[in-house]
Amino acid sequence: MSNYLELEKNRELDVICFGRVTIDLNPNEINRTLDKTKSFNMYLGGSPANLSIGLSRLGNNVGFIGKVSDDQFGTFVIDKLNSENVDTSNIVRAKGKEKLGLTFTEMKSETESSILMYRNEAADLKLSVEDVNEEYIKKSKILLISGTSLAESPSREAALKAMILARKNNVKIVFDVDYREYNWKNKDEISIYYSTVAKNSDIIIGSREELELTGELLGHSLLQDEQIAEYWIQEGSAKIVVIKHGKKGSSAFDNEGSTYNVPSYPAKVLKSFGGGDAHGSAFITCLLKGYSLEKALHFASASASINIGSHSCSENLPTFEEIEQAVKNANIYNK
Repeated sequence: MSNYLELEKNRELDVICFGRVTIDLNPNEINRTLDKTKSFNMYLGGSPANLSIGLSRLGNNVGFIGKVSDDQFGTFVIDKLNSENVDTSNIVRAKGKEKLGLTFTEMKSETESSILMYRNEAADLKLSVEDVNEEYIKKSKILLISGTSLAESPSREAALKAMILARKNNVKIVFDVDYREYNWKNKDEISIYYSTVAKNSDIIIGSREELELTGELLGHSLLQDEQIAEYWIQEGSAKIVVIKHGKKGSSAFDNEGSTYNVPSYPAKVLKSFGGGDAHGSAFITCLLKGYSLEKALHFASASASINIGSHSCSENLPTFEEIEQAVKNANIYNK
């Protein structure tokens, strides 16, 4: 990896993703609202699950820690992850009536998409501390924690246990803030749990809104991007902070005082969601390959541009060759 992180060598897994796996139901009829939609395609969904597939397709050895429903939908997502060479040995089945979350998406136009979620008694939020295995975490170089896992107990305690065990065993932590408003009761809870993980993370990835929520109780919700990044680098463990700005691109800040700003890459947009997972999987992969932070950010932006032009988040995560070609075609980054 690049000079930012000193990863343990000879670990079986490159990355373990922790948190949410769901079902995405994306409409076959686009440019219309959900009430006028007649049919859907079913895909695996959930940001950390998408990231695990994206990372695997880019050549990494990837594992997953999560909980799924004990029914056909649970079987569907486990089979999908297995088919993408993601290790599912630490995905557990719910023993109660918990079900996978359902995400109905709406593609009203190139610039307007929305999501309708059903997450009552969601299986992923029932992951408990007993489900987190230290021996499994020790097998990985990186643990990626999704912020959604912090929204409720017992999942939030399970996530914090995973964080503690990662720190104990020199497994680097990537915190993907992954804010979903419908999971949370108030901003104080968001800031308490987000800031706890952010302070213990080596890499923090989030949108401007997500990082403002993370720092709400700390008093830096109105700071400039550079000041927010500087806080987490100086007061926490972060070596890199990535702030995503949607159509305006993304910025990365490192512990050496450097800042990199990269525009969004040209795209034929079909949906406005899913790009973040493609962005994150490419960014982490590039750092694992030892690329510079600037190059990693360009490849991440190119990866996002590919995914937002497709019908699915998980099915259309690109290969590394596709990302390289997108970078070449855009002719934005020439180093």
